[in-house]
Amino acid sequence: MAEDESVPPAPRKRADARRNQATLLDAAAAAFVESGVDAPVRDIATRAGVGVGTIYRHFPTRADLIVAVYRHQVEACAEAGPALLTNSTTPHTALRAWIDLFVDFLVTKHGLAEAMQSSDTGFETLHAYFLDRLVPVCATLLDACVASGEIRSDLEAIQLMRGVGNLCIGADNPGYDARRLVEVLIAGLRAQADPV
Repeated sequence: MAEDESVPPAPRKRADARRNQATLLDAAAAAFVESGVDAPVRDIATRAGVGVGTIYRHFPTRADLIVAVYRHQVEACAEAGPALLTNSTTPHTALRAWIDLFVDFLVTKHGLAEAMQSSDTGFETLHAYFLDRLVPVCATLLDACVASGEIRSDLEAIQLMRGVGNLCIGADNPGYDARRLVEVLIAGLRAQADPV
Protein backbone atom coordinates (compact mmCIF):
# COMPACT_ATOMS: atom_id res chain seq x y z
CA MET A 1 0.00 0.00 0.00
CA ALA A 2 1.40 3.38 -0.97
CA GLU A 3 1.97 5.95 1.73
CA ASP A 4 -0.82 8.22 0.46
CA GLU A 5 -3.26 5.28 0.50
CA SER A 6 -2.86 4.64 4.22
CA VAL A 7 -5.95 3.86 6.22
CA PRO A 8 -7.27 6.93 8.06
CA PRO A 9 -7.51 6.69 11.86
CA ALA A 10 -10.84 5.68 13.36
CA PRO A 11 -13.00 8.74 13.98
CA ARG A 12 -13.04 10.00 17.54
CA LYS A 13 -16.34 10.41 19.31
CA ARG A 14 -17.70 13.92 19.17
CA ALA A 15 -17.29 15.95 22.35
CA ASP A 16 -21.05 15.86 23.03
CA ALA A 17 -21.14 12.08 22.57
CA ARG A 18 -18.27 11.71 25.04
CA ARG A 19 -20.09 13.98 27.53
CA ASN A 20 -23.30 11.98 27.11
CA GLN A 21 -21.47 8.73 27.70
CA ALA A 22 -19.75 10.21 30.77
CA THR A 23 -23.16 11.31 32.11
CA LEU A 24 -24.51 7.80 31.57
CA LEU A 25 -21.49 6.23 33.31
CA ASP A 26 -21.75 8.68 36.24
CA ALA A 27 -25.44 7.78 36.58
CA ALA A 28 -24.61 4.07 36.55
CA ALA A 29 -21.89 4.59 39.16
CA ALA A 30 -24.33 6.47 41.42
CA ALA A 31 -26.89 3.68 41.03
CA PHE A 32 -24.21 1.10 41.84
CA VAL A 33 -23.34 3.00 45.02
CA GLU A 34 -26.97 2.94 46.18
CA SER A 35 -28.08 -0.46 44.97
CA GLY A 36 -25.02 -2.44 43.93
CA VAL A 37 -24.10 -3.55 40.44
CA ASP A 38 -27.48 -5.23 40.01
CA ALA A 39 -29.25 -1.84 40.01
CA PRO A 40 -32.15 -1.89 37.52
CA VAL A 41 -31.21 -0.51 34.10
CA ARG A 42 -34.38 1.61 34.10
CA ASP A 43 -33.13 3.39 37.26
CA ILE A 44 -29.80 4.11 35.59
CA ALA A 45 -31.58 5.37 32.48
CA THR A 46 -33.78 7.68 34.57
CA ARG A 47 -30.74 9.11 36.39
CA ALA A 48 -28.97 9.70 33.07
CA GLY A 49 -32.05 11.18 31.40
CA VAL A 50 -31.98 8.62 28.58
CA GLY A 51 -34.07 5.69 27.47
CA VAL A 52 -33.27 2.12 28.46
CA GLY A 53 -32.55 1.39 24.79
CA THR A 54 -29.74 3.95 24.81
CA ILE A 55 -28.00 2.08 27.60
CA TYR A 56 -28.35 -1.25 25.82
CA ARG A 57 -27.14 0.30 22.56
CA HIS A 58 -23.90 1.41 24.25
CA PHE A 59 -23.60 -1.50 26.70
CA PRO A 60 -25.34 -4.66 25.45
CA THR A 61 -24.69 -6.59 28.68
CA ARG A 62 -24.51 -5.67 32.36
CA ALA A 63 -20.88 -6.81 32.32
CA ASP A 64 -20.15 -4.28 29.56
CA LEU A 65 -21.69 -1.52 31.70
CA ILE A 66 -19.80 -2.56 34.85
CA VAL A 67 -16.48 -2.63 32.97
CA ALA A 68 -17.19 0.77 31.42
CA VAL A 69 -18.09 2.33 34.80
CA TYR A 70 -14.97 0.87 36.37
CA ARG A 71 -12.73 2.17 33.58
CA HIS A 72 -14.44 5.58 33.66
CA GLN A 73 -13.80 5.93 37.38
CA VAL A 74 -10.20 4.71 37.10
CA GLU A 75 -9.62 7.33 34.40
CA ALA A 76 -11.17 10.08 36.54
CA CYS A 77 -8.88 9.13 39.43
CA ALA A 78 -5.84 8.92 37.14
CA GLU A 79 -6.53 12.31 35.56
CA ALA A 80 -7.07 13.94 38.95
CA GLY A 81 -3.53 13.23 40.16
CA PRO A 82 -1.61 15.60 37.86
CA ALA A 83 -4.32 18.26 38.15
CA LEU A 84 -4.18 18.14 41.95
CA LEU A 85 -0.40 18.32 41.92
CA THR A 86 -0.53 21.41 39.70
CA ASN A 87 -3.31 23.18 41.60
CA SER A 88 -2.60 22.32 45.24
CA THR A 89 -0.57 24.44 47.62
CA THR A 90 1.80 21.56 48.45
CA PRO A 91 2.47 18.07 47.12
CA HIS A 92 1.22 16.63 50.43
CA THR A 93 -2.08 18.50 50.02
CA ALA A 94 -2.36 17.02 46.52
CA LEU A 95 -1.58 13.53 47.82
CA ARG A 96 -4.22 13.79 50.55
CA ALA A 97 -6.85 15.00 48.08
CA TRP A 98 -5.97 12.21 45.63
CA ILE A 99 -6.12 9.58 48.37
CA ASP A 100 -9.60 10.90 49.26
CA LEU A 101 -10.67 10.31 45.64
CA PHE A 102 -9.06 6.87 45.72
CA VAL A 103 -10.96 6.02 48.92
CA ASP A 104 -14.21 7.15 47.29
CA PHE A 105 -13.41 4.93 44.33
CA LEU A 106 -12.76 1.93 46.59
CA VAL A 107 -15.66 2.23 49.03
CA THR A 108 -18.32 2.84 46.40
CA LYS A 109 -17.87 -0.49 44.65
CA HIS A 110 -20.79 -2.38 46.21
CA GLY A 111 -20.81 -5.76 44.57
CA LEU A 112 -18.16 -4.88 42.03
CA ALA A 113 -15.55 -7.14 43.62
CA GLU A 114 -17.92 -10.11 43.42
CA ALA A 115 -18.87 -9.25 39.87
CA MET A 116 -15.21 -9.10 38.93
CA GLN A 117 -14.66 -12.59 40.38
CA SER A 118 -17.19 -14.01 37.94
CA SER A 119 -16.18 -16.02 34.91
CA ASP A 120 -16.97 -13.14 32.53
CA THR A 121 -13.86 -12.55 30.41
CA GLY A 122 -14.52 -8.79 30.30
CA PHE A 123 -13.36 -8.51 33.92
CA GLU A 124 -10.03 -10.32 33.49
CA THR A 125 -7.95 -7.31 32.48
CA LEU A 126 -9.47 -4.76 34.88
CA HIS A 127 -7.08 -5.33 37.77
CA ALA A 128 -4.04 -4.88 35.52
CA TYR A 129 -5.68 -1.78 34.00
CA PHE A 130 -6.30 -0.40 37.51
CA LEU A 131 -2.65 -0.92 38.47
CA ASP A 132 -1.25 0.36 35.15
CA ARG A 133 -3.23 3.61 35.38
CA LEU A 134 -3.18 4.39 39.12
CA VAL A 135 0.17 3.17 40.48
CA PRO A 136 2.17 5.66 38.34
CA VAL A 137 -0.12 8.51 39.43
CA CYS A 138 0.33 7.63 43.10
CA ALA A 139 4.10 7.25 42.54
CA THR A 140 4.31 10.73 41.00
CA LEU A 141 2.47 12.22 43.97
CA LEU A 142 4.68 10.36 46.45
CA ASP A 143 7.85 11.41 44.59
CA ALA A 144 6.75 15.06 44.68
CA CYS A 145 6.09 14.80 48.43
CA VAL A 146 9.48 13.19 49.05
CA ALA A 147 11.24 15.82 46.91
CA SER A 148 9.57 18.59 48.93
CA GLY A 149 10.64 16.94 52.18
CA GLU A 150 7.05 16.48 53.35
CA ILE A 151 6.98 12.70 53.70
CA ARG A 152 9.23 9.74 54.40
CA SER A 153 10.98 8.20 51.43
CA ASP A 154 10.62 4.53 52.35
CA LEU A 155 7.19 3.72 50.90
CA GLU A 156 6.30 2.63 47.39
CA ALA A 157 3.06 3.62 45.65
CA ILE A 158 1.77 0.05 45.46
CA GLN A 159 2.34 -0.38 49.20
CA LEU A 160 0.39 2.78 49.99
CA MET A 161 -2.45 1.81 47.66
CA ARG A 162 -2.68 -1.67 49.18
CA GLY A 163 -2.68 -0.20 52.67
CA VAL A 164 -5.48 2.20 51.77
CA GLY A 165 -7.35 -0.62 50.04
CA ASN A 166 -7.09 -2.86 53.08
CA LEU A 167 -8.39 -0.07 55.34
CA CYS A 168 -11.40 0.34 53.03
CA ILE A 169 -12.45 -3.32 53.17
CA GLY A 170 -14.69 -2.85 56.22
CA ALA A 171 -16.22 0.43 55.04
CA ASP A 172 -19.75 -1.04 54.91
CA ASN A 173 -19.71 -2.02 58.59
CA PRO A 174 -21.55 0.32 60.99
CA GLY A 175 -19.19 2.30 63.17
CA TYR A 176 -16.20 1.63 60.94
CA ASP A 177 -14.69 4.84 59.58
CA ALA A 178 -12.35 3.90 56.75
CA ARG A 179 -11.71 7.52 55.85
CA ARG A 180 -10.53 8.33 59.39
CA LEU A 181 -8.13 5.39 59.39
CA VAL A 182 -6.78 6.41 55.99
CA GLU A 183 -6.22 9.94 57.37
CA VAL A 184 -4.13 8.43 60.18
CA LEU A 185 -2.14 6.44 57.61
CA ILE A 186 -1.48 9.53 55.48
CA ALA A 187 -0.52 11.58 58.55
CA GLY A 188 1.96 8.84 59.44
CA LEU A 189 3.76 9.39 56.15
CA ARG A 190 4.87 12.86 57.23
CA ALA A 191 8.60 13.31 57.65
CA GLN A 192 7.67 14.50 61.15
CA ALA A 193 4.24 12.98 61.71
CA ASP A 194 1.56 15.45 62.74
CA PRO A 195 -1.37 14.30 64.88
CA VAL A 196 -4.57 13.87 62.87
